Amino acid sequence: MIERLLPADVSCAATRAETVADGTLFPEEEALIAKSVAKRRNDFATARACARRAMAGLGLPPVAVLHGHRGRPLWPEGIVGSLTHCGGYRAAALARARDVLSLGIDAEPHAPLPTGVRELVTLPAERERIGPPAPEGTGEIHWDRVLFSAKESVFKTWYPITGVELDFIEADLTFHRVQDQGGGERLQGGPGTAEGTFAARLLLTDPALPTTLHGQWRIEDGIVATAVLVRPDWRASDGS
Repeated sequence: MIERLLPADVSCAATRAETVADGTLFPEEEALIAKSVAKRRNDFATARACARRAMAGLGLPPVAVLHGHRGRPLWPEGIVGSLTHCGGYRAAALARARDVLSLGIDAEPHAPLPTGVRELVTLPAERERIGPPAPEGTGEIHWDRVLFSAKESVFKTWYPITGVELDFIEADLTFHRVQDQGGGERLQGGPGTAEGTFAARLLLTDPALPTTLHGQWRIEDGIVATAVLVRPDWRASDGS
């Protein structure tokens, strides 16, 4: 699913499996999760298996993917990328730095945010735009979860370039849905699909990035996926 949200020069790999046959870790990676519980180990290993398949898509040999501050993946020289994992979905997206300045991906279960989280991660204007939480089991889009995922993708794009943490309320997001036949706010097509774009106006800015980041979102088979990408020549195509 993540490959639908990114251009062809980004190498993507994903799995819905909880464990994968090619999930063997490098010793350096094993050391990072030596004391972790089984779920954490599975998330870590499957995401890195995806990363190595994405590396192969760029013609790169497999290497260990360690992490820096707050779990930021550390990529080989000249490579940018992002990882994500949630119950039922893991993915990696990698590109060459000459083609992509930064990118971020995120996946979440398509369900309402836990009680109290919505108010912590949204601005009043965003809550007004997305409306009240949708009840489960109605086939309606859980816009609060889409927004949460989109902000995660924004922050994963922002941090590697700026080195500064971005709070949830320091980006103001607006969504656009690509209407399928039937329109409305309910999921349409297949086992529940919807997609569209979003714009994230940054309330904390940095000259290395545009003041508005643009991304795409998709809901498919109970998963929300989002992605943001910034090109190295963004100044030539964006007046920000």
